[in-house]
Amino acid sequence: MRKLMWFTVGFGVACAFCAYFWMETYLDMAIFAGILGIAFGILTRKVRNFRIPAAILLGLAAGFAMFHIYNNVTLSDARELDGKTQRVTIIVRDYSWETNYGTAVDGSLELDDRRYPVRVYLDDQVALNPGNRIKGEFEFEMTAGVGLEEVLYHRGQGTYLYAYQKGNIAVERCWSTPWRDLPAVWRENLKQTIDRCFPEDAAPFAKALLLGDRTDIDYETNTDFKVSGISHVIAVSGLHVSILFGLVYLFSGKRRFLTTIIGVPMVLLFAAVAGFTPSITRAAIMQCLMMVAMLCQREYDGPTALSFSALVMLIFDPLMICSVSFQLSFSCMAGIFCFAEPLQKWLLEEKRLGMWDSGPVRGLAASLSVSLGSCVLTSPLCAVYFGTVSLIGPVTNLLTLWVITFIFYGVMLVCLLESSFLAGIVAWPIRYVLGCSSLMAEFPLAAVYTKSLYIIAWLVFVYLLLALYLSRKDKPAVVFGSLAVLSLCLALGLSWAEPWTDDCRMTVLDVGQGQAILLQSEGRTFLVDCGGDYEEDAADVTAETLLSQGISRLDGVILTHYDLDHAGGLPYLLTRIETDLILLPHSLDAHGMGEQLEKLAPGAVFRVMEDQELTFGQVNMTLFAPESYNSGNESSMCILFRAGKCDILITGDRGEAGERLLLKLHDLPDVDVLVAGHHGSKNSTTAALLDTVRPEYVFISVGEGNRYGHPAEETLERLYESGCIIYRTDENGTIIYRG
Repeated sequence: MRKLMWFTVGFGVACAFCAYFWMETYLDMAIFAGILGIAFGILTRKVRNFRIPAAILLGLAAGFAMFHIYNNVTLSDARELDGKTQRVTIIVRDYSWETNYGTAVDGSLELDDRRYPVRVYLDDQVALNPGNRIKGEFEFEMTAGVGLEEVLYHRGQGTYLYAYQKGNIAVERCWSTPWRDLPAVWRENLKQTIDRCFPEDAAPFAKALLLGDRTDIDYETNTDFKVSGISHVIAVSGLHVSILFGLVYLFSGKRRFLTTIIGVPMVLLFAAVAGFTPSITRAAIMQCLMMVAMLCQREYDGPTALSFSALVMLIFDPLMICSVSFQLSFSCMAGIFCFAEPLQKWLLEEKRLGMWDSGPVRGLAASLSVSLGSCVLTSPLCAVYFGTVSLIGPVTNLLTLWVITFIFYGVMLVCLLESSFLAGIVAWPIRYVLGCSSLMAEFPLAAVYTKSLYIIAWLVFVYLLLALYLSRKDKPAVVFGSLAVLSLCLALGLSWAEPWTDDCRMTVLDVGQGQAILLQSEGRTFLVDCGGDYEEDAADVTAETLLSQGISRLDGVILTHYDLDHAGGLPYLLTRIETDLILLPHSLDAHGMGEQLEKLAPGAVFRVMEDQELTFGQVNMTLFAPESYNSGNESSMCILFRAGKCDILITGDRGEAGERLLLKLHDLPDVDVLVAGHHGSKNSTTAALLDTVRPEYVFISVGEGNRYGHPAEETLERLYESGCIIYRTDENGTIIYRG
């Protein structure tokens, strides 16, 4: 049966290659891999070692062929709509939610008797329920087949198209919910029950644990889970399905037939209510296979079941290989199958346990083995997708996982009985988990971050060490473990020391369509702005960059103005990084940002009403106050940072009028670096400003493919004519300048 595992490996590799490197040669590749696979299959009669390559090659052939069909048949109608505006009817499949610009909802679009999942964006706030129909004109954009640089998230979740409202729409209400949408209704009812019964501090965790709905979990708690290494607890997966199976097995009296008859429908129903996410789908398939094997009195093979579930999911949707949830779920299980048992045997050797050999210690060793085994293959993915590697995760798992089963059963019972009294009891173990997560996340070096190249190098080194360790017959674990720890210390030392080696250092962080800039000199660090496409992501990028340098407290934060793409991430950042001083412009604060910051950092907020100078050592920083209280972008506070021979000018979102005022009221020197105003809009970074400050470098903080068309061609032409060297975060990523 392990042939299926190797076949699935080949199938998955083909799907991943096609998904990330979109080409038109799938059929040729399928034929080539198929011929090689058949050749190796024939040779297996004489050479048994050729069985694995034969299975992998045949899997590759099947994967490429499957993707050819998927691309040319399944996606054909959806591709016809890409970039077009058309009048259609969209059936709503879930409940809508508010966005910054209106409403979003998931639905389906019927084209030539084939239904395509679509995410709909409406201009107004509209409450929509499953079964409603939206009629109107929409502009469509495909989420699939557009290459690696586009958003992979929705492709991995099975969403084929985005639909943007154009003109008026009509909504037809559905008073009887279609049967296929009932799980969404039940999920909504369960969320409402949890909100009614549980205390405010426990309800978000209860919803996340039971349903995988993390919507109401705040930024600080999410960060604690990520840093402490227990985010998987609130991603509905195998842990939750196994808990549910344990309940069914217990109440069925451990009878195989009864367990299977009740368990399979219950597991599938639970997966449907949880939304058939990749992780829960994988777990449900594997659990159902286990129950069927138990019923038939056949041996259950974990790796084969894992392979079968992956194959089924990829056959239905090859692009699911792009899903982070899919990748993490399968990597976690593969790591457990490969490493948990050897780790447990090593930990349970009699000479190592000695006097500590006891039942509880052995149970602890088993739990630790599973936790460490799951981390082996998921840690690189967490580093790539989330930029975080939790070092304290195994400890947090040991402290919390034992209580998750009781919480899960408790939440189910609360939903069944709708008992606020019982919810109050269940809330206490929930608070225990939240408290452990928060406490562990506060530990120094609870996690390391891949914003540092030295940490990336350390990770590569550790996995090379692991490969070397596994390849050796004698396995001196202490030696390899010591090398891993010593190399981590070296990587951390280099990460923390590097900023101190520069007389002047400027970092323009890649936060998408927004701005966040670090100014560093003589051991001081100042942050100018913190906002982007997503405020929480901007805060994460900024915090992880600082923590990678060993900086947990800023000397100061300066906001140029209050637009969310410049200021929205700061309240989130201050939950992770402290600051001695916050300098705000004395101008219109429509979002109430100043009040939020005063609550988060009492006594640190100072409003700049007139020009200010900050001096330390050889560094002089001049803040040019707004000229008007109500003039918006044109009154952005400007910063002139002068450290030794390095001069840097930041003008916020000022346009032509604001720059003209700046030049009229202040005598600006020639600068080494100018940060382009308003993300390179056509009305900013004017010829007058360029002629006056004559920058050598111009940095543009801008999001890739932003809807504003930044940076404007007119601005780029002016910069080229001025002879500036241009760097852009949408093309170059985070920009570091050393003066």
